Amino acid sequence: MPGFLGWRATAVGRVAEIATTLTFGDLLGRWKARWGIGRMSYLVPAGLYAVGTPTADDPVLVTANYKMSYDIVRQALSGRNAWLLVLETFGINVWCAAGKGTFGTDELVRRIGATGLARVVSHRRLILPILGAPGVAAHEVTRHTGFAVLYATIRATDLPEYLDNGMVTTQAMREQTFSFRERLALVPVEVVMAQKPTVVVCVVLFLAAAAAAGPVNALFVILAWFGAVLAGTVVTPLLLPVIPGPSFAFKGAVAGLAWSILWYLVAGGAGWGRATVGAAFLALPAVSAFYALNFTGSTPFTSRSGVKKEMRLAIPAMGCALLLAGGACLAGLFL
Repeated sequence: MPGFLGWRATAVGRVAEIATTLTFGDLLGRWKARWGIGRMSYLVPAGLYAVGTPTADDPVLVTANYKMSYDIVRQALSGRNAWLLVLETFGINVWCAAGKGTFGTDELVRRIGATGLARVVSHRRLILPILGAPGVAAHEVTRHTGFAVLYATIRATDLPEYLDNGMVTTQAMREQTFSFRERLALVPVEVVMAQKPTVVVCVVLFLAAAAAAGPVNALFVILAWFGAVLAGTVVTPLLLPVIPGPSFAFKGAVAGLAWSILWYLVAGGAGWGRATVGAAFLALPAVSAFYALNFTGSTPFTSRSGVKKEMRLAIPAMGCALLLAGGACLAGLFL
């Protein structure tokens, strides 16, 4: 159990006491998760934890069982006494789990009952992160458990100020930043996750292109494809505020189009046939748009309904572009 210090006796039995100082192993695990290493199993057991030496009067904070979320919250509570109720979100962070429904009303009600929380604390208040609000119907939680839901802050680092401020949320605590540095932190896992399908696609493309136009041209094809993947997974998120358009797929297509133009100039596109030029300018923006669309789950700018709507519009367009690109390549072989 990460950060385990010992046991604290309560009216419902022993509750694990956890540390608020992160170890080298915790920091290493965070770095690995950022790079997609063991990401889907980076979680802690759901349940009730004690931070410091809490009594029945101390606050109850709620988080997800994604270990990075758990670590950030317990670290923010350094020097304080509190109860930490960890929901079973299957290793997904609060924001994404709220959208998926696992950080939700049913799980919160179930976890309150399973931990016997009503017998551990004398008050009936739960402090939830603001980004968990889309998944939780506060009135339903109160109706089923008697606990009132308070939405505290977006960032766990603001929790000390929130608690010291009489549990009053300031305007700054409600505002989510998404700076260059914050976007950069999300890029590694997107790049790593994209490499598995990219390798497979590049092998197929290389074999097909080598058979049709020789190994040198085949190498140019896979470099172009790989550049489009990076345009979607790296360039689009880093230049998110600069690239025009509200749609992530559109932003990715713009980045992919810029890459297509750059590649055309660098790779000597003036000597290509019309079919090759058409295929490149259809396929590369579509690839970039696809990977940029994947980034929607990593941002605070999207909603579940908005993502679904964008996917319904963008994915068929990407598919058509790739089919047309493939058709152009075949036409170029016979015309």
